[in-house]
Amino acid sequence: MSLQRARYFFTVAEFERMGEAGIFAKDAHLELIEGALYDMPVIGSRHAACVKFLSRFLNVAVGDKALVSTQNPIQLDDYSEPQPDVALLRLREDFYRHAHPTQIDVLLLIEVADTTVDYDRLVKVPLYAKAGIKEVWVVNLPAEQIEIYAEPSGDAYKITKQIKRGEEARAHTIPNLIVSADTVLE
Repeated sequence: MSLQRARYFFTVAEFERMGEAGIFAKDAHLELIEGALYDMPVIGSRHAACVKFLSRFLNVAVGDKALVSTQNPIQLDDYSEPQPDVALLRLREDFYRHAHPTQIDVLLLIEVADTTVDYDRLVKVPLYAKAGIKEVWVVNLPAEQIEIYAEPSGDAYKITKQIKRGEEARAHTIPNLIVSADTVLE
């Protein structure tokens, strides 16, 4: 006899209603990925500092060409609403006041990974590719490198690069966006 357990997959709308109803703890850091809820680990000081640096750097670098969004939801489809560490979004006058940005609004996503490298690389990067996100960077703190993924094709990217200390990361989707890996990895 085979026992199969039913699994329930949440939609983004259900996930957001649960949050509004106060079902989750106020300090919960959850992501909805392909209908499943993932509890994200506590953010360490190096991770937090890297996100703060990227936010400040990108606000100056892109000026009024894009909106820098830090640790906010992106709705990829009806079942996935990750919260990347940093997203560069198309400018909108309403600052996405009435709905979260979707994949068509994203110019570049950045995930900062210290304890979540495998999760970011094996779960989130393929999810972003499948959604058509044109470019993703994973700041891999343990390996001291920036991994660049560009040109999505299915659930993978045609272009992958590892940028080490002493090198520069250059965006594929945003002209003239260049940053020193040393500066990001401090």
